[in-house]
Amino acid sequence: MKLNIALLPGDGIGPEIIEQGMKAVKAVCEKFGHELSYEEALVGAAAIDATGVPYPDETHELCMKSDAVYFGAIGSPKYDNDPSAKVRPEQGLLAMRKKLGLYANIRPVTTFPSLIHKSPLRADLVDGADFMCIRELTGGLYFGRPQGRSEDGNTAYDTCVYTREEIERIVRLAYRYAQKRRKKVTVVDKANILATSRLWRQVSQEIEKEYPDVETEYMFVDNAAMRIIQWPKSFDVMVTENMFGDILTDEASVITGSLGMLPSASIGIHTSVFEPIHGSYPQAAGKNIANPLATILSAALMFEYAFNLTEEGKAIRNAVAASMDAGIVTEDIASGGKAFSTDEVGDWIAGAIVK
Repeated sequence: MKLNIALLPGDGIGPEIIEQGMKAVKAVCEKFGHELSYEEALVGAAAIDATGVPYPDETHELCMKSDAVYFGAIGSPKYDNDPSAKVRPEQGLLAMRKKLGLYANIRPVTTFPSLIHKSPLRADLVDGADFMCIRELTGGLYFGRPQGRSEDGNTAYDTCVYTREEIERIVRLAYRYAQKRRKKVTVVDKANILATSRLWRQVSQEIEKEYPDVETEYMFVDNAAMRIIQWPKSFDVMVTENMFGDILTDEASVITGSLGMLPSASIGIHTSVFEPIHGSYPQAAGKNIANPLATILSAALMFEYAFNLTEEGKAIRNAVAASMDAGIVTEDIASGGKAFSTDEVGDWIAGAIVK
């Protein structure tokens, strides 16, 4: 099979972790006999510095003609610390989501036995937790209009907008994934307060009837936030709107013990994007200490969701698990043992894949 991938390393540690991820991708292609084609493009602060815009037309064209986008990270202190900046790296991420039709962000939340002691929750609460957060990406407050500030600057406003079509699309996706897992969907909203949430619940209740084999529960977002902490093992597939999903997925990610371990996939109408959930971590850029495992695991999702190659994804996951069992990890999860560099971890995993 020929795999055509767009590489968007981005900012901060993005180039370093994408480099390690590509070592794993190349190793899988070697092992399974796939032909690999890839091309790199600018996004984020790197793109602003070079072209003046965070998501250049050339980058979008590359993404559109590729089978998958492998993305590192966006963000730079240069722009974070300048509240007057008219153009920001994060605008590139929003533009990419909108132009590629990235309507669903999928974040698996899985615990790793060697990291349970680093979770802020008790081991008995998180041991065995395994659920999937599905976040709507193209609607809600982040994209609703009007949005802005009054002329005197003392009043600000954002508009939350959802259409039936946007809700149907992502709720059906959640049910399809639940059918492949433990057959339970949790729809998270704030239907007691928000009109958009009431539409979410109405549409979800209609779709629920199409999937009688799947258990459905409805939960207000504040209750869901508590349940993630109190009983994370109660979830299988959670689906929610953009802002709620943004907050809940970050909350869920830390219970596993390390942000550096969790991958994500953004499913698109045109091309899907695969990326780690952590940020650009500029303090570590260029130091060869960043944890590449979330990026490498995102490559596993890429093989599975973009190319429908499940064995290839499994090979990557097995190699990552083997690296953790062997203690071949970076300083953030070394737990007092020897810490390995970003390059060393990437090389070890690539070697483990081709064995």
